[in-house]
Amino acid sequence: MPRILGVDIPQNKKVPYALGHLYGIGLHRARIVCAECGIDENRRSHQLTEEELGKITTFIESNYVIEGALRREISSNIQRFKEIGCYRGYRHARSLPCRGQRTRTNSRTRKDPPEVIGN
Repeated sequence: MPRILGVDIPQNKKVPYALGHLYGIGLHRARIVCAECGIDENRRSHQLTEEELGKITTFIESNYVIEGALRREISSNIQRFKEIGCYRGYRHARSLPCRGQRTRTNSRTRKDPPEVIGN
C-alpha cells in the first residue's frame, strides 16, 4: 500500500482519487499535483514507483498545508474567533451553524444531542 506523508492511500484507485484521501487535498489539487509531477492521471496508485512517490511528497510538502498542520491551523482559527468574541466564535462555542443557515427547523445534527433509541 503506497504511503504519502504518513497516510496510506488506497492502492486500487487512480492517482488523483487516491491523493484525495489526504486531508487538505481534494480532486482539483490532486490533479494539479499529478500535472506538476508529470504523472498520468489514469494510472493506479499501486503502479507508482518510489521515485514518483517522492516527487509527489516533496511537491505537496512545499506547496500545501495538509493533515495535522491544517487541522491545527483550523482549530487555532476557531479558538481565536472564540477569544475575540466575534459572531462566528459565539456560534462555534454554542455548537450552532455559523454560516447563516436557518435553525428553526433544520441543523438537528449540529444542535441536538443524539437521541437514545430503545429505552
